[in-house]
Amino acid sequence: MLRIAFGVFLILHGLVHLLYLGQSMRIFELQPGMIWPDGSWLLSRFIENDLVRSIANVALIFAAAGFLAGGAGIMFRQPWWPMALKYAALFSAVLYIILYDGHWQNLADKGAVGLLINIGILTVVLIFSRSHILYWPY
Repeated sequence: MLRIAFGVFLILHGLVHLLYLGQSMRIFELQPGMIWPDGSWLLSRFIENDLVRSIANVALIFAAAGFLAGGAGIMFRQPWWPMALKYAALFSAVLYIILYDGHWQNLADKGAVGLLINIGILTVVLIFSRSHILYWPY
């Protein structure tokens, strides 16, 4: 049961990346007046916000795919699930750090919660991927 619950959580975390994709593509606003990922502290210095959004769009699809694959991998007892989740969580964390706008207001809307979740996922994967706890048939 723990394995299935963790897999569902990972899939949902991946789907949240698709919500941010909708925000980035300007299909909808997650919050009124939210302009994320415009104003990236790193990328917006060198490139236009339209290109920042395009980069974010592609990166968010990859991050979502990594979490969806990792979640399915753990649910179906695939041996590659730890590697998929490590890369997905690291990629997602770096993505949100790069796209952060440098302001401390509304951190939750800028991926701070996702960053903390990614740190938690990395911790769980590093601890449990070496044991067989998440492979047990609950």
